[in-house]
Amino acid sequence: MMIEQQSGQVPIAGESDIIIVRQFVRDRARDLGFGITDVTRIVTAASELTRNIYLYAGTGVLTWRELRQRSRVGIELIFADRGPGISNIDEAMEVGFSTKGLLGLGLPGVKKLMDEMEIKSEVGKGTTVVVRKWLRN
Repeated sequence: MMIEQQSGQVPIAGESDIIIVRQFVRDRARDLGFGITDVTRIVTAASELTRNIYLYAGTGVLTWRELRQRSRVGIELIFADRGPGISNIDEAMEVGFSTKGLLGLGLPGVKKLMDEMEIKSEVGKGTTVVVRKWLRN
């Protein structure tokens, strides 16, 4: 059973919000006790997902939650937008795939950085990406 402790939201509406999200997520991860390596992983993943919202949807929102599950503590980041959606999630998860001519490391890279990742997307309605990182005991 997961118990939500703290939570909040950060709107994403422009390129400068990438920096705001990075700082916000860094502070939350540090507050939860993550070490510098995991803080860097979490911030990098958050930066990439925020950039995706900015590039592909224009606007969206980050919802974050502190997670407590028995003796485990973690952070959950939910990135949601009402953009064009992803037509083929499996293809989008392949290293090298990009619809914008970029490196295509985004979603696969995020998956490697975090402990858990879920993507839900509907073409024409938007995308939600949920990522979680757990403190190592």
